[in-house]
Amino acid sequence: MEQNIQSHHHQMVDGNHVRSLNRLALSATLHCLTGCGTGEVLGLVIGTTLGWGTFQTIALAVGLAYLFGYAFTMVPLRRAGLPWKEVAKLALAADTVSITVMEIIDNLIMLAIPGAMHAGLGSLLFWGSLAVALIVAAIIVYPVNRWLIARGRGHAVVHAHH
Repeated sequence: MEQNIQSHHHQMVDGNHVRSLNRLALSATLHCLTGCGTGEVLGLVIGTTLGWGTFQTIALAVGLAYLFGYAFTMVPLRRAGLPWKEVAKLALAADTVSITVMEIIDNLIMLAIPGAMHAGLGSLLFWGSLAVALIVAAIIVYPVNRWLIARGRGHAVVHAHH
C-alpha cells in the first residue's frame, strides 16, 4: 500500500512538472509569436507598401522579427534592473533558436503560397497567408521551446528574472 502511495505521489509530481513545462513552453511560444509576429507583419507591410521585391521584404521582416523578439525579452529584464550586457546575453540565449525556427517556417510558408508575397495589403490572400504562416510556425516552435526549456535552455534562462 505504501509503495502505491509513493508511486502515485511520484506520478503526480511528474504530472505537475509536465504541466508546468508545457505551460512554460506555451508561454515562450506565445512570447516568440508576439515578438516575431510584430516584426514580421511590420516588415511585410513596409516592404509591400514600398513595392520592394520578395527577398528585400523578407530580409526586412526577418530583421524586424529578431529586433522585436529580442526587445520583448529585454524590456522586462531591464525593468527588473539587470545591466544591458547581461540582458543582451540572456535575450540571445533565450530567443535565438525560437526566433530562427519561427522565421524559417513562417517565410517558407509565405513563399510556398502562390501570390502571397505579391498580394496587396488589402488582400485576404496576403493576410490569410500571413496568419496561416505564423500559426503553423508557432505550432512547430512549441515542441522546440519545450525541448529547450526541459534542458534549461531557451526561455528557461530568463524565466527566473521575470
